[in-house]
Amino acid sequence: MDNEDASRRMFLIKSLTGVSSAWLALRLPEIVAAQEHAHRAIQSAAPVRFEFLSVEQAAEVEAVAAQIIPTDDSPGAREARVIYFIDRALTTFDKDKQPLYVKGLKELQTKQKKMFKNSTKFSDLTSEQQIKVLKAFEKNEFFQTIRTHTIMGFFADPSYGGNFDQIGWKLIGFRDDFSFKPPFGYYDREYKETQ
Repeated sequence: MDNEDASRRMFLIKSLTGVSSAWLALRLPEIVAAQEHAHRAIQSAAPVRFEFLSVEQAAEVEAVAAQIIPTDDSPGAREARVIYFIDRALTTFDKDKQPLYVKGLKELQTKQKKMFKNSTKFSDLTSEQQIKVLKAFEKNEFFQTIRTHTIMGFFADPSYGGNFDQIGWKLIGFRDDFSFKPPFGYYDREYKETQ
């Protein structure tokens, strides 16, 4: 690799970093509002209400999310309550995805009824049936978006509405310390105590 290739690569990396920073800066007020809303909802004794999704839509989205990150030996998307993160995302930083969810849920229902004629809802299918429907459905934009939202909700800061009880963090061994002690040995090798 010559210097020209390296400089092009660095240019692309720095450009993408700038784009990511700009996106975050534009969405920061909405993200903070989502965090505050989720925090208030967690503190409230009243059951959390959905802001965008209806109860029926939420059940369908939650069923899809539960197949993306299923419950097995460890908790899955349902236990992490990613549905609340997804609903909040659709009213804040990903508001432009609302029509995609409405259309996608209708397409999911059409596909599910075509494959299982006597069924009424995706969420009522068995796990094996749900997987069959999703395999036939996984290449479209709606599935990719719900997959992204599910993963985000599973690993996001719990104050954003998902990752209940830090389920996602515990799964990967992340500790919520926010202040870390440096490992001693390498960094303090040259430190000489003065007296």
